[in-house]
Amino acid sequence: MTNIIRIEIYRYNPEEDAEPHMQAFEVPLEKKGMKLLDVLNYIKGHMDGTLTYRRSCGEGVCGSDGMNINGVNGLACITPIEGLKQPIKVRPLPSMEVIRDLVVDTTHFFDQYRQIKPWLQSTRPTPEHERLQTPDERAELDGSYECIMCGCCTTSCPSWWWNGDRFMGPAVLLQADRWIKDSRDEATGERLDQLEDAFKLYRCHQIMNCMEACPKGLNPTAAINHIKRTLLNRKS
Repeated sequence: MTNIIRIEIYRYNPEEDAEPHMQAFEVPLEKKGMKLLDVLNYIKGHMDGTLTYRRSCGEGVCGSDGMNINGVNGLACITPIEGLKQPIKVRPLPSMEVIRDLVVDTTHFFDQYRQIKPWLQSTRPTPEHERLQTPDERAELDGSYECIMCGCCTTSCPSWWWNGDRFMGPAVLLQADRWIKDSRDEATGERLDQLEDAFKLYRCHQIMNCMEACPKGLNPTAAINHIKRTLLNRKS
């Protein structure tokens, strides 16, 4: 059995199943260094073609294959099988409506993302070549621009579970802070006005699950605190 991977996967097809259930599989360990996505691909290709999940780049760049792995959110494509307690229990990201199996409805998540207007806003004429930044100004964006919007942090956040209709969540607030810090952007005041709300921003209670879940090692809590400090400083 040392060459067998034991895994249990959340299954739910709303057209056929009255309730979700867990389905067990035994998958051969084909190669050293296998990732969880390799196991899911094997199951879909050789054992059960109806298994449904999202995937794309397979390199931890697109963020499409976020899921709950042994109780912790992560990306299947960069999660090594080695070291995972077996049977590996794979479920969809929590606090999102399940469309089918491991695929969740991210509509609300991306609606919130669009609310922060995640693009450069400037009234100055477009330069001939590029909008310049100093190296120090560019360095301010480190730790925020790397976010791939996989949703692992937001769906780990109890504050978002309880108030997700109004609390923006760690991923969106991290992205909001990225534009607040950008020296080329001219809409800082409007961005801060939009976030100064008891629910949109201040429902973060420093639980810090977001840091543990982020597959990129980012710190959304620090970004949220920076927004709060920026709001406070502009009042003084």
